[in-house]
Amino acid sequence: MMNEDQVKEIIQRWRNTQEDDLKPEDYQQFKTLGSASLSEGESQQLLKFIQDEKNQVIVKSMGCVILAPLLNEVVKKAKGLDQYQAAITHLTRTCRPNELLDCMLEIIEGIDPGAISETILALLPHLQSVLLRLDEGKAACVGSTLSALQKQLSRLPVPYTEQQEEADEYGLCRCSAALTVFTEPFVEEVKRADGSCAATAEDEELKIELLKFCMRSLREPLLEAELKHDRRSPLWLFAVEIMVTLSAIKEPLPELLFFSSLRKNILMDNNQFTEARACLAYLLFVQLITIDNFPAVFSHVFILQCNMEYISQLLSSKKESHLLKGLALFTKSLERVQDNSLPVSLLDLKSFYSVTQNLRRVLTDCPIQHLRESGLQVFQVFINKLDAEAKHKFFRCMLKTSNHAGIESYIIKNIRNQFELSMKWGNANEWFLGTEFISLMTLVLCLPQGAQTDLLSSMDKVMESLNLLRYVLIRDEELRTNEDVWEELCRIKEEYLKMLRVCISISRAYYSSELKALREDQKLKAKEARDAARPTKLVKSITVRKEKVSNMSPEVQHQVLQSALVTFDLMESLIVRIEEITEEKRNKLN
Repeated sequence: MMNEDQVKEIIQRWRNTQEDDLKPEDYQQFKTLGSASLSEGESQQLLKFIQDEKNQVIVKSMGCVILAPLLNEVVKKAKGLDQYQAAITHLTRTCRPNELLDCMLEIIEGIDPGAISETILALLPHLQSVLLRLDEGKAACVGSTLSALQKQLSRLPVPYTEQQEEADEYGLCRCSAALTVFTEPFVEEVKRADGSCAATAEDEELKIELLKFCMRSLREPLLEAELKHDRRSPLWLFAVEIMVTLSAIKEPLPELLFFSSLRKNILMDNNQFTEARACLAYLLFVQLITIDNFPAVFSHVFILQCNMEYISQLLSSKKESHLLKGLALFTKSLERVQDNSLPVSLLDLKSFYSVTQNLRRVLTDCPIQHLRESGLQVFQVFINKLDAEAKHKFFRCMLKTSNHAGIESYIIKNIRNQFELSMKWGNANEWFLGTEFISLMTLVLCLPQGAQTDLLSSMDKVMESLNLLRYVLIRDEELRTNEDVWEELCRIKEEYLKMLRVCISISRAYYSSELKALREDQKLKAKEARDAARPTKLVKSITVRKEKVSNMSPEVQHQVLQSALVTFDLMESLIVRIEEITEEKRNKLN
């Protein structure tokens, strides 16, 4: 440890040394002395040295090396905080801005994971001052700084609930607000350059860097956040600021959303760019942020068509925040489209197919009930917007690809609604009355596994199919006018009912034996006796609503098996009623 005289001697030597003659050892010694002053609590003495007019050449040359130790003290909120802040402020005004920026970027890159927000909040005002001192290459430096900051902020968890945002445990909300303040002078520079009609290449580069910042912000954290207009949360306000910034730098939103090939190569990789634009579309069309700046020249169908790429991206995710935004964007995009207007040609687009398949997965696989309910609502709205031919094609596609009895039964209900509508005066169309209707009924009246069909898993579709068939036979006047159509329908009906009777017979025998075995099993007291009496249970192969019956309690197993038998009775009673209607119609015609 050096004594006071030795320190004074070193300082005097530095004062008498030309900057170019300073050696790496001098820089290290300066850092060591500065760090020692901080560790000993001599903040006032260090500040005095830094501000001393005699030492300004030394500070300008070597001051950057004590920036990190000073910032650490600020982050720790150590005693003498005002002196530390004053020292950093003096350094940012005295040292060369390029050297300061390099040091600051180094600090950002090496941030302690436990102090990310604290470090960034302490650094941002000084970082802004340094960047504003730059002349050449400012745009690139602003870009690299924003990128480095956002890279570190992406490590912080995004608060999702209102309570989490209010608590802001990891400081992401505070940092987001600070970032908007940080970018303000650079946004103003772009606005001034745009207003002067003499924008340089540097101005355009700064605009692009700010655009990159906005797009990264849209993807993280805004895509992950729950954003509601009625809850002016910190992240909601950040979203508003990002949208306002896009308007301020005169970035055309239609170009970003609808004609993005002009921009994507300079912004980010394709998948990230799509996610960012998906969030942008959500904020614009769902939350209506800066919607007044959006041109009103685009048709609602065109907007829907363009948004389908983003809806597909959001619905392909398993994150609740993404799914919520995807469903909301889909709903809003459909809202202003006229009912029965979307042509069949749209269904040939890859994005439309992807959206419907992703929506199907939400309906069948998503564990969150309110998302499934919202998904079903928008599913019906989408069906309502299709014209007759498009509905027909969509129903065929769903019946072929869904592999889910619940989805199939819902489609069959819609087929019945369309058949009923077509029977009304002025609404007749070939898709739900003529030859094309038979192609639908072929898929409806179908048991893909034949006699081996599991009627318990397929009961939703089977019951809805029988109800549709019964309704069609009752309202048969229009169909009978085309003899070929009617004969084909009768043939399909007979084959279906014949196979269904076989399935019911097999299933009833199987489930009856299971129920009997279960009752016998429940009578046995000891587990060993049960295992010995029935070591391999057929009931283990039964699955209801994706849950194996064998995993259920004996009481629930009993209810499931009993309900299955009741369902088979209902199916059989419907078959009998269909045959009675057929006979009544035949007698009436004869």
